[in-house]
Parts: sequence; structure tokens; C-alpha cells
Amino acid sequence: MTANTSLKTVGLLGGGVIGGGWAARFVLNGYDVKIYDVDPQAQRKISEVMANARRAYAKLTFAPLPREGSITFVDTPEEAVTGVDFVQESAPERVELKQELLARASRVAPAHVVFGSSTSGILPSQLQRDMTFPERLVVGHPFNPVYLLPLVEICGGDKTSLDARERARAVYELIGMRPLMLRKEIDGFVADRLMEAMWREALWLINDGIATAEEIDDAIRFGAGLRWSFMGTFLVYRIAGGEAGMRHFMAQFGPTLKWPWTKLMNVPELDDVLLEKIVSQSDAQARNRTIRELEMLRDDCLVAVMQGLKQVGFGAGETLAEYEKKLFSGATQAPTVINQPIEVQRRRITADWADYNGHTNDSRYMQLSSEALDAFFRSIGFSNEYLATGRSFYTLESHIRYINESKVGDEIVVTAQVISLDEKKVHLHSVMSQTDGTVVATGEHIYLHVDTRLKKACPIGAELLIVLAPIAEAHANLSKPEGVGRFVGQSVK
Repeated sequence: MTANTSLKTVGLLGGGVIGGGWAARFVLNGYDVKIYDVDPQAQRKISEVMANARRAYAKLTFAPLPREGSITFVDTPEEAVTGVDFVQESAPERVELKQELLARASRVAPAHVVFGSSTSGILPSQLQRDMTFPERLVVGHPFNPVYLLPLVEICGGDKTSLDARERARAVYELIGMRPLMLRKEIDGFVADRLMEAMWREALWLINDGIATAEEIDDAIRFGAGLRWSFMGTFLVYRIAGGEAGMRHFMAQFGPTLKWPWTKLMNVPELDDVLLEKIVSQSDAQARNRTIRELEMLRDDCLVAVMQGLKQVGFGAGETLAEYEKKLFSGATQAPTVINQPIEVQRRRITADWADYNGHTNDSRYMQLSSEALDAFFRSIGFSNEYLATGRSFYTLESHIRYINESKVGDEIVVTAQVISLDEKKVHLHSVMSQTDGTVVATGEHIYLHVDTRLKKACPIGAELLIVLAPIAEAHANLSKPEGVGRFVGQSVK
């Protein structure tokens, strides 16, 4: 699985919270999935996960996503792995259940198809015990929500081949994830062992009446949790050591390892009293919000963190930036029908785009027009490779006209038309419409082609003109769009 074209269809064994998250990540990246799950509510639940994921991706990136893949529900694990290129197992955490499921599926899937297991802590050596061609099984442990969080821990068993590990890594990277290759098998892998340690200490703090569930969460989210989201533990402590670094930190705080600051060696008895205390405190903390409301809040916060980190190119933001580069590089197909305005983008209006009137905020139309025309430029060959040559387009002038209203849930179709083209400039017009053709806004933009190193205008590259010039010639025969050249404040006739 080294080439992007080798992955087309994925078999999913299990469609619960994690399996549904995998479905969303694969489908939104353009891959078809076949899902086996015994839950009669699986289709409904996965449709809700897909809705959450679409909402989150609309905020996560402005890069053009590929056309969504399809979802097919099947009745047996054998059907789920027939004709697929990769398998991801996400059944409940029961060893015997997973072993049986993997054994059945592996007898049908060809030997070259790699299996990933989403298990949170079961050793891959146990899971591959009864498989046909067990060397192709790896643990591919994700984190919820799978469609947003990039980390996936890859761990091989005693029979796992290096080739299977590397092919699994290639698949996960293809869908924008950040694989962590474990050096050895261990129960719980890396991240869950760290989270388990914190969870046990948190249970003691509640059990002993030191803090409530909400106070413990506040201690994390207003303090160390913010640092952990981009630096983890060791890099944070290195900074805490000052100019002398980690050695000084360890010398200063190393003795605290012998102090009674943790009860990690013991676990509180999870009796009815402690259980009721935890549940009641968690209910109070939720403040009557539904699971779906909490999921959307979680997703919004994750998107905000990753978008912020992308601005500095660090941590999960660096992974997001690399993912967007792949999306942009894959969106360079030249238009085939050029004797009419070219459809360049469709976007569904999400709640964060609404203003206080419940309509799409005026600034979003500029964003939508800009994004759409970026897509147009990419379709003529304006790629990352072109930018790397020191050439780009700068915006000289923009004008947005607001024609009709749009609201949350509406799908907006954007078309692009070339108004004029000369050696160094291109004049473009966009029309933003409802799917029934009702125009909601238009955009008019003039772009100057520049040498980014010399900071001055230069001729548009021949590799772009070979696609752009025929479009401009064809569009010169079209009617001039209404409003082109209109100045601000001009009366409407």
C-alpha cells in the first residue's frame, strides 16, 4: 500500500463509536467503506457520526475535499472484507470476539490485504493467533473522534511483518493521520497507559473528597492540558528547567518522585458509593447538554486548537498542514467543459457562518468566493510546485455583491468565469447560488501575477496559460455577468 491509487475500498469490522469515526474519516477522504456491525441501530448511529464529521471538516480546512466515498452495510464479516484493499477492526474490547472476527475475515481477504485493529490495549500477538496470514495484522489504535484526532498508534505482534507495519502507516498517512510506531508490544500501548495513570489518580481525588469531577477537569483544561496539546510532557519540563534544560529540571524535581504525590500504585474500590459520586458529578458538569451537543462542542474546540497550531506549524497543526497540502495537490484536474461558467466549489452553510439574523454572515461570502477561485486556480495548474518556483498571484481588488439570503443548512454552488486575461493579470467573476439557481451573491476579483522573490509583477507562467488561455478565449464569447464593473453605491436599475 505504497501508492495512493492502491486504496479504493476499506472493510470495517464494527461500526460503533470508533468504527463510525473510521467510516467518516475514510469516506470524507474519498474512499468507499463496507461496514459489518450486528447493532440494528448501526446505520442511524453512523449517519449521525457522518453529520458531525461533515460539520467539523467544514471548519477544519478550506482545502478541497475529494468527492465522498460510499457506505455499504453488509451482513457478515466475510462480505465486509470481500473486494477491499484494507481492513480496520473496531469490535468491542473482548479478546475472544475480536479473535473470532479476525479469523473469519482473514480466511476470505487476500493475503496482501493488511488488517488494522482499533483495540485500546489488547496485544496484537493475541489478536493474530487464529488468523490466516497473521503477519498482516497490526494494531492501529486511534483516538475519539477518529475523524478529527490525527494520532494512531501502530503496534505489531510477534508475527507481524515489517511490510504490514509500513503499509498500514501509508494508509493512515493517506487520510491525514499521524502514525506513532511503537517499538515493542505492551498492554495499553503508549497513550492509554498515560491516560490510565491520570484516570486512576483522578478517581482517588474524587474518592477522598479532594475535588469534584468538574474541578479535576478544570485543573487540566485551564492549566497543563493547554501545554500538553502541543508540547506533551518532556518538552514542557525541559522549558521548566530554564537555560540549563532537562538535566537541571531532573536534578531539581527528581527527589519529588519519592514524595507522596500520587496513589498510582493503588486503585480505589469502585463501589456503589464512589460510582454514584462520579456519575452525579458528571451529570452536573454536563449541564443538561445531550451527547450530540457535547460532541459538537468537543469538535469545535479540537478544530480551534488544530487551526491555531497550524498557524505556527507545530504539533497537530503541522500534521493538519501536511494533510491540506495533499488535498490541494490532488485538486488540480483541469476543467473539461469551458464554454460556460465553471463550477468550482460546493459548500454547505454551517452554524458558525451565521450572523445574529440567522443568515450567512457577509464576510463569509468573500471567504466563499476566495476559496472557490483558489480552487479554480488549482485546476489550471497553480500548485504547490508552482509556488515553489517563486511565482504566485496577489489580489489587487475585490468586490462582493449581496443579492439574496442564505441560511444554515443551505448548499451553495460557486461558478467561476474569466472576464479578461492579459500578460500579468486575470479578472475573475464568481456567482454563488442556491442549488435551485437562485443567486445569493457574486464576487469580482482582479489578480496580479508576481515574482515573490523580487516582489514585482511578472508574466503568467506558460504552464498555466496552456490551460487558462483557452478558458479565457471561450469565456470571452459569454455574456458579461450582471454587476461586473459596478462600483460601491451605484444605484440598482
